[in-house]
Order: sequence, then structure tokens, then C-alpha cells
Amino acid sequence: MSTIVGLQTHDVRFPTSQSLDGSDAMNPDPDYSAAYVRVVTDAGDGLDGHGFVFTIGRGNDVQVKAIEALADHVVGLEVEPLLADMGEPWRLLTQDSQLRWLGPEKGVMHMAAGAVLTALWDLKAKRAGMPLWQLLATMSPQELVAAVDFRYLRDVLTEDDALELLRAAEPGRAERMATLLRTGYPAYTTTPGWLGYDDAKLERLSKEAVSEGFTQIKLKVGSDLQEDRRRMGIARAAVGPDIRIAIDANQRWEVQEAIDWVGELAEFDLAWVEEPTSPDDVLGHAAIAKGIAPTPVATGEHMMNRVLAKQYLQAGAVQVLQIDATRVAGVNENLAMLLLAAKFGVRVCPHAGGVGLCEAVQHLSMFDYVALSGTTQDRCIEYVDHLHEHFATPVVIEDGHYVAPTAPGAGTEMLPESIAAYEVRNDS
Repeated sequence: MSTIVGLQTHDVRFPTSQSLDGSDAMNPDPDYSAAYVRVVTDAGDGLDGHGFVFTIGRGNDVQVKAIEALADHVVGLEVEPLLADMGEPWRLLTQDSQLRWLGPEKGVMHMAAGAVLTALWDLKAKRAGMPLWQLLATMSPQELVAAVDFRYLRDVLTEDDALELLRAAEPGRAERMATLLRTGYPAYTTTPGWLGYDDAKLERLSKEAVSEGFTQIKLKVGSDLQEDRRRMGIARAAVGPDIRIAIDANQRWEVQEAIDWVGELAEFDLAWVEEPTSPDDVLGHAAIAKGIAPTPVATGEHMMNRVLAKQYLQAGAVQVLQIDATRVAGVNENLAMLLLAAKFGVRVCPHAGGVGLCEAVQHLSMFDYVALSGTTQDRCIEYVDHLHEHFATPVVIEDGHYVAPTAPGAGTEMLPESIAAYEVRNDS
């Protein structure tokens, strides 16, 4: 048996605000950052688990402290039984009766639990010698269901429902895995669309996206309607009529304002409207979805837990569920959200606009295709061409598709030299 002997944390921040990479209507000057954790064992095999929470700068130190507050929950535990039943670490990390008061099951502490859980999944996948998507896709339906917390979901999704969904997809697993390894998973790109980019850069990057094989791009909107119309015109002229264009307001609008604003942009043939209003306003999103139909509403990057996802789906408030690798409590809770989406027949197109999110969330979509939904039809993973060089196994994009990773792990391990170069010291 081996033992967890430590959690090592790092406050890593990249100065992306200098080039306005990541800029949008609500976040004009983000510094893409990672509250990073490494689960260290005494196994002597050189394998540790790596995870992180994505932030955009200030407050990253608070997120690091939240991760450190969980050290006593896992340090000293035997690794093998912990990894054998991945529902157990979920319970250990999310059900502390005192820390849970800070949520419950949302916010900084919940995301901290997700970072540690991701690191444990990373370790489990490395020990199995598989990329995380393949590990998940070869687990039995019973093992997957055991990793999910069904509390507060059973009125719409029970353990038996989940088993039925997963068992129904079992016959085609091997064939879909082979297809995925051969063709990859569809991607769309937000690289052209950051709000701080000038017109020439928007046009150039839009044309480059088409030449690189992407069939959808996304533009940030919401600061000025006439500016949005002008920028949409530039993008549409650059990509032509057959490339989809999604827009993302990053929570900028009131409900009626969103309906009216989207109406003014509808002529540009919108693929979807992302985060039109507060991410906590389920009924507001439902009203917007009704008011802008047939244009779909997409949201999820700030969806704080599986319960909110359930309510969105119940209310018909989301037509494109955008799971996020670090907003909820890691892989376990994202499995719950994928199961909910499958139960309601809603497509999943993950959010990945941040450092390391492309590397992490690709595994969840690939698992979903192989072992749950069984389709990539009208589904795609966001791609942003930022900061991949800082990861041990960076994403690879070919002809507008994510190449399925084959390296063992969850894709969340950052290079030591990058951590050293961009770590912010908080020794006081």
C-alpha cells in the first residue's frame, strides 16, 4: 500500500491582460491563472496527481488557500482503496460539516474540492496507464454510477436511470473509441473573438480559423450594440455564410435587454447565445430562451453545481450545456451533469476558455461520446489558442478537431519550469 504524504500548491498567474487575450464585456483585463495542486504519494513510482482551479488573477491566492484547507482530509490516507472507489474522495472532500457551510457545494471551497478530486483522477489514470477519457470509458456502468452523488437529483435522475443510460451505450463503445482515435472530436474556436482585439486582428484570426478547419467561431459581445453589429459584420464577411458564429455576452444583460439585443444580431445567423444574463437566474434564462427561439441558449461555465444544472434542464432554460472542468467539484460532478444532459436529450459543448481548460475538459467530452451519448452530432469543444505550452501533455488540434490524447492522466499536469516562472509568492 502507498500513502498520500502531501498536497503541494502553487499560485500560478499568466499576464494575459497585457495582450487582452481573454477580454470580454465583463472581464476586460483577465490574467489567466491556476490555483494548482499536486497530490504527492510515497509509492516511489514517480507518479503524482495534478489538478487546478482556473481563475483570472486577483483572488487566485484565496483559491489556493481553500485547496490547502483540504489537506487534512486526504494526507495520510492509503491511495489504493481511495482510488478504487472514486465516490469516497468526493464524500470526504465535499461533506465536511464545517467547510460545507461556506457553500454548501458551491463557490471557492467546492472548486477546491474539485481540484483535489481532479488530481486523484489524474493519479488513477496514470496508474492505469490510460488517458482519463479512456479510463472513464472502460469503467463499468456500476463503477461510474458509484462515483456520482445523486442527492437532490433523484426527482429527475436516479441511479437506475443512470445505469440504463450507460448500459444502452455499452455495445458501441469499442467502435466509437476507434473512431475517436482516428478522427478526433470536433472543436470550435474563440481565438478570433476577444472583445479587446482590433478589427484587423478579428478579421485575420477569423479567416485563419476557417483555413485551420474550424466550422464554428465565437465572438464576445455585450458592451455596445452598434459595435457588436459592426464586428459581427466583419466576422461574417471573413468566414462566409457556411461557418457558424456563436456569441457570448458573459452575463452582461438584463432579461429583456438580452432578448432585444439578440434580436438585433439575429440576421448574422447565430449558432447560440452564451451566458446572456446572471448564471444563477434559471427563470431569466428560460424567458430568454423562449424570447429568442429558435436561437439556442448556451450556458454552464459559471453553473456552480449539478443541482443548478438540473434546474436549468427542467426549466428548458438551456439548449447547449457548457460543462466546465473546474467550476464544479471536478470529474465526479461533471459526470453527474453529463448524465443529466443525456437524460434530458440536451447537447453538451464544454467551456474551455482558460488556462488548462482545453487540456482537462476534452477528456469529459470524449468519455461522453464513447460511453454515454454516443454522438458528436452538433457537439463541439471550445478551443482557445492560449498557454498550452505550459502543460506536460498539451492539446493537439488538427483540421478543427481535438486529437484524442493517448498519454496517461487527466491532461492537468503543468510543466515545473512554467510553475517556477509564473508562480506568485504569498509568504506573508
